[in-house]
Amino acid sequence: QVRLVESGGGLVQAGGSLQLSCAASGRTYAMGWFRQAPGKEREFVAAVVDGEWYADLAKGRFTIARDNTKNTAYLNMNRLKPEDTAVYYCAAGAPGTLSMSTQYDYWGQGTQVTVSS
Repeated sequence: QVRLVESGGGLVQAGGSLQLSCAASGRTYAMGWFRQAPGKEREFVAAVVDGEWYADLAKGRFTIARDNTKNTAYLNMNRLKPEDTAVYYCAAGAPGTLSMSTQYDYWGQGTQVTVSS
């Protein structure tokens, strides 16, 4: 069992930046970020597993990274837009996990990101 704890969410103006962190209680293989806005389905943002992978919504603005010595993944978000407002979730999974939420075994509680216009 792996416990994931996200941090770093908050309120930011459009065009601003935030860094989200996800601390895992143990070693993980694939780590990903998803988000869910009110009334919408959870969607893939980025994953780090044998390289970095991004949804189109994140390309050029978001960067995912991990520090295996700390069992922590990060999501650096730049040029934020109001449509980026959502609860952001960290997830961890086994080898072969990538962009489908059903592939992930462990989830954090989520952190709210609000981007004001």
